[in-house]
Amino acid sequence: MAVDADPARDELTEQASQADKDQETDRDSQQQKATPQVNGVRGALVVGILMLTSIGGLAGWLGWQTHGSEQAQRLDDMFLQAGRQGALNLTTMDYAHVEGDIQRVLDGSIGTFYDDFEQRAPAFAEVVKTTQSKTQGTVTEAGIESISGDSARVLVAVSVKTSNIAAPEQRPRLWRMRIDVQKVGDVAKVANVGFVA
Repeated sequence: MAVDADPARDELTEQASQADKDQETDRDSQQQKATPQVNGVRGALVVGILMLTSIGGLAGWLGWQTHGSEQAQRLDDMFLQAGRQGALNLTTMDYAHVEGDIQRVLDGSIGTFYDDFEQRAPAFAEVVKTTQSKTQGTVTEAGIESISGDSARVLVAVSVKTSNIAAPEQRPRLWRMRIDVQKVGDVAKVANVGFVA
């Protein structure tokens, strides 16, 4: 017995099948549209993260450079100040309080310069007292000649007024000094002194 095909049912089945295909095509189309959007968002996110990382690295590097530059400037200032003060200490003496003046030189000194000055201090004090000598130094110029690690060489020009019992007033003399300074803890001290012709 043959079953007659029902054209209406075949058409409904075909329509249902076509609707399923259309829905599947719509889903595929939406997925294809969504995939580029998701990829675009991911790409933008990756680019953003890379840019932030680069900016952060650059800011860190610039901060480190600035910090290093500031530290170097502070060290230069310390060396220069120690050289200036060392020159003043050595050129400012008064027979009325020579022991204090000598102690000031020793407090700002280190190493063999300290040892030599300490050894010669009693004889020096005696000469200053006997001649009633007074000297007053004024730094006219100062600059760093060289730096090596925790030490530096400072050039200092000093105008020195001198008076003593034999010559109450003398014309100021200009002395040029080469002073080696060394960092000791948070300060710099005089390690050597030479006179420049």
